[in-house]
Amino acid sequence: MSSPSRPVTQLSKSDVLSGLFASWDALDRLLAGLSEEQWATSTPLPGWDVRAVVSHMIGTESALMGVATPDVDLDVSALDHVRNEFGATNERWVRYLSSEPGESLRQRFLAVTGDRRKRLSEMSDDEWNAPTLTPAGPDSYGRFMRVRVFDCWMHEHDIRDGLGRPATDAELDGSAARLALDEMAASMGYVVGKLGKAPDGSRVAIELTGPLARTIRVVVEGRGQVVDDFGGLEPTATIRLDALAFARLAGGRVASAPVELGGDEAVGARIVEHLNYVI
Repeated sequence: MSSPSRPVTQLSKSDVLSGLFASWDALDRLLAGLSEEQWATSTPLPGWDVRAVVSHMIGTESALMGVATPDVDLDVSALDHVRNEFGATNERWVRYLSSEPGESLRQRFLAVTGDRRKRLSEMSDDEWNAPTLTPAGPDSYGRFMRVRVFDCWMHEHDIRDGLGRPATDAELDGSAARLALDEMAASMGYVVGKLGKAPDGSRVAIELTGPLARTIRVVVEGRGQVVDDFGGLEPTATIRLDALAFARLAGGRVASAPVELGGDEAVGARIVEHLNYVI
C-alpha cells in the first residue's frame, strides 16, 4: 500500500511482542480448567459469553494467518449487538465455533497463537515497520500488533469480569498492560479534540489511578495532540479515574468507578462521555 500521510509509528518489535505473548499466556492461564458452565458465562460484551470472546480472538489471529472467514447458517448482521461489517466478521467466527467444547476451544487458541508467535518472531524489521492498514488507520505493522495487545488485554478483563476473577496487582504489573495503555493514550488527542470537542487552547490532563497509574496530557491547537508536559502551565481540565475504569470506558464497557472532574468540568464531562472510541 502507499505510505500514509501521517508519520508511521516506530515501535520496538521485542517490546511489543513481549507484551503480546504475555497477554496470550495470561489468557491461557485464565482459561485453563474452566468448566463448560464457566465457558458459557456472560461477559460485559453484549451477546458474548466467555466462549464467544475466545472464538473472536481465534478468528482474528486466524485471519492474520490468511484463513478465510467461515460461512455460517445465520445472517449475523441482523443480530442486535452487531453494528457494522467488522462486527459481522467477528460474529461469523463466534457462530462457527459456538458448539466447540471449552477445552477444545482453548487448544485452538493455543495452536493459532503458537503459529502467530513463530511468524511474528521471524518477521524482519522492514516488515515490522512497513505501513499497513490497522484498526487505528494506516500505520506500521508494529502499531497494528500493539493494537492486538490492547485488544487481547481488554478481552482478558472481559473474561475476568464475567467470571468474577479480577486481576491482582501482580497480574496487572507487566508489559501487556503498559502497552495497552500506551495504545489508548495514543488515541486521546483524537478523543479530546475531535470527539470531546475541547476548544482551542485546552490543556487536558487525564489522571489514571490505581496499580496502572499514569497521566495522559493533551493540548488542543487546531487538533488534539498528546504531549509529555504542558510547559509549566496548569491543565484547563482534569479527569481523574481508575486506569481499569478508563480502559473499560474507552472500550465501550460499563465502568462503575467514580470519575473526578476539575477545572472546566463541562469540557471534562464531554470528553468522558465520548471516551468510547473503539470500533
